[in-house]
Amino acid sequence: MIGIIAVMTLRQLLGRSRTILLGLLALLPILLALAYRIGSEDTDQQKWVAQVLFDGLIVTVLLPLLALVYGTAALGAEIEDGTAVYLLAKPVSRTKIIIGKLLAAWALTSVTVLVPGLVAGWIGLQGVPGHGLLVGFGIALVTGSLVYSALFVMLSVITSRALIAGLVYVFIWEGLINGLFAGTRLFSVRHYTLAVADIFVDLPRTVLDAKLGSVPAVVLMIAAIGATVWYAIRRLRRFEIGEST
Repeated sequence: MIGIIAVMTLRQLLGRSRTILLGLLALLPILLALAYRIGSEDTDQQKWVAQVLFDGLIVTVLLPLLALVYGTAALGAEIEDGTAVYLLAKPVSRTKIIIGKLLAAWALTSVTVLVPGLVAGWIGLQGVPGHGLLVGFGIALVTGSLVYSALFVMLSVITSRALIAGLVYVFIWEGLINGLFAGTRLFSVRHYTLAVADIFVDLPRTVLDAKLGSVPAVVLMIAAIGATVWYAIRRLRRFEIGEST
């Protein structure tokens, strides 16, 4: 049943015009990498790929925005237009519904950010060794996609303004507050993602400097996924009770 829900959700998400817009947005890293290769000759390619391309654009902006759109739409769109009641009326475990929706959002986010990200990284590193940059950020993007997707699926169950709440989290919390207060990095998916990439990257700290250790980051990732999925299931059960009364 989880697989059926995931496939149905994928079809719903892919059938919307926003998917085309997100696909075009995902091409930005490739265009940026091409512009860099044409116009820059004296810069450190490894540093540029790690800090500007991956951290500055993909991990900080592209990944959370893609996960936000797919994650909030996976279930939130059905809740908003009222069609979720047909799914909730069926004898299907709410756990299976949340997991199926999460898998669909995760798959789309991962593919949309991973493929152009790796292509852009490959273009930027042409002529120099990557020392694990592509592998590290590839794995990090997939794991980061899962955490973000779980967070935004949960938000879609909690509030009808999940998109706005997600934007606040991405730009205010991740973008602003985490840059001002070091302690808040413990609650930053961006820093979890960078720490996972750092596990596989064999380059100096001047190239990639993750602010969290790899072990704490992985533990916090698992905790975040578990907590958000658990709470989303709990709220969806309450949603069913509220609808029936």
